[in-house]
Amino acid sequence: MIKLVEMDENVKLTSQLEEEGTEDGGRSVILINKFNVKPDGVPELLTAWAADAAHHKQTPGFISTQLHRGIVGSCVFVNYTVWESVEHFKHASRDPAFKSTLARYPASTVTSPHLFRKVAAPRICVD
Repeated sequence: MIKLVEMDENVKLTSQLEEEGTEDGGRSVILINKFNVKPDGVPELLTAWAADAAHHKQTPGFISTQLHRGIVGSCVFVNYTVWESVEHFKHASRDPAFKSTLARYPASTVTSPHLFRKVAAPRICVD
């Protein structure tokens, strides 16, 4: 079974999912999810992640996703998924069909999902 470790010890993902009414305003949100897995679990993780991505592509509010792997044989992966809003992500993450896919991940999987929004930095990046 996949193990969840919060990325931020002060703000849990469940708290982020309850804040859509106060700050969401229909703005897009980025899910960044870090996965750690043992080397023998990498093929299984890749298969499970691809199945999740294919499922989400059919989900309202999904915009895009990309999986990254640490270099030189690292077993750390980072997923970057863009959703139209917190509300869309909340519905997708609570979907029983999606929840059932979590059993496909290798037992050694540790995941740390967290929601983000772009931050503006003058002359560097825009929000």
